Amino acid sequence: MSNRTNYSSGSPWEDKVGYSRAVKIGNVVEVTGTVADNEGELLGGSDPYLQTKYALKKIQFTLESAGSSLEDVVRTRMFVTNIADWEAIGRAHQEFFGNIKPCTTMVEVSRLIDDKYLVEIEATAVIS
Repeated sequence: MSNRTNYSSGSPWEDKVGYSRAVKIGNVVEVTGTVADNEGELLGGSDPYLQTKYALKKIQFTLESAGSSLEDVVRTRMFVTNIADWEAIGRAHQEFFGNIKPCTTMVEVSRLIDDKYLVEIEATAVIS
């Protein structure tokens, strides 16, 4: 595919697992599951609100690297380890997407790849 661009975060997991931070094909950008991690350091501690904010900041940076922005996001998917944290996670999501209002899903999962992560977020953007 000549119009496909893969974006890497430089994480060693990308080659080990075989994925990209984001993939852009045409005017669509898909951002992979994103957690509050910076080179192995947990951001936001055990606070689901802060973890969500850090994950969304990473998504924002990735989108901008791909020539997109939060305004282009049409869907987010949030995987949370404790659905009782929905208000804190939702508040952080609203701070980034309050006027954009993409479709979104929030589901509770039994666990993420590391127990320290409370939320993992994916995003789909369509550049207009």
